[in-house]
Order: sequence, then C-alpha cells, then structure tokens
Amino acid sequence: MSGSGAAGASASPAPPAQEEGMTWWYRWLCRLSGVLGAISCAISGLFSCITIYPLKIAAGVWMIMNAFVLLLCEAPFCCQFVEFANTVAERVDRLRSWQKALFYCGMAVVPIIMSLSLTTLLGNAIAFATGVLYGLSALGKKGDAISYARIQQQRQQADEEKLAETLEGEL
Repeated sequence: MSGSGAAGASASPAPPAQEEGMTWWYRWLCRLSGVLGAISCAISGLFSCITIYPLKIAAGVWMIMNAFVLLLCEAPFCCQFVEFANTVAERVDRLRSWQKALFYCGMAVVPIIMSLSLTTLLGNAIAFATGVLYGLSALGKKGDAISYARIQQQRQQADEEKLAETLEGEL
C-alpha cells in the first residue's frame, strides 16, 4: 500500500511555468486577449467560409479551429462538453511563455498565408496579439541601467572570489 502512495505523490503535476514573473493582471490580460481572439477568429472564420474559393474556405475552417484551440487553452470552462479540456489546459499552462507565443502566433499566421484578405487579417489580429503578449512576458521585466550595472558588478566579484578560492585550494 505504501508503495502505491509514493508513486502517486511523485506523479503530481509540475507547477505552471507561466509563474516565471507574470503579474496577476498581465496573466488575466493574456487570457482575456485569448478569449477575444477566439471570438474574432470564429466570427471571421464563418464569414470566410461563405464563398466559392477553396483557399478561403480552408482559411475559414482553420480560423474556426484556431478559435476552438484558443478557447480550449485559455478558457477551458467554455469547453465543458469536451472531456479532455482540463488536461489540455493544464499542459498548456505548463508551457513557457515563449512557447505559447510561438504557438499562438503560428496558428494566427497560417490562415493569412492561405488567403490574404481583410477578413483573415482582422480575424486573426487579436489571436496574434495574444501571442505577442505572451512573447513580451517571456522577455521579462525591463530594469534600469544602474540596477543592471550593480548586478553585473556583484556577479564579477563573486566570480573573482570563486577563482581566488580555487587557486588557494590548489596551492
């Protein structure tokens, strides 16, 4: 019995990688942007499908798929009818911000490449902006030059102390 309890404890999910410096309001801004991007993709995707051109139909279907994926990742409570929604959302939350940025921006660019029109541009703009917001969070906070110089000086002093200790240890 105790062996199975230990195995269950070791299989606990890792903490979200998204906690790497994002404030609560920025995290909610990214989520809200994702939901709004999903709505705009879905509406524009429906309008893109009303045509006889195959590439526009394909772009519209892709945009509707983007809307579903964005809702699944950013607001899994909107997809309660999908059994695996919570597991997908947990896995996406474990991704780093730059990985989310690449994924969301890549998803938004594909329909624009398929069919460059005002509908696809406007429909994917907010979804692309969601990727940009996640990309900006991956860059981190910008500090002032004085703080950066202090940090560099402290690192340099620590490196010099380590080097002196290793040289004394060899003698």
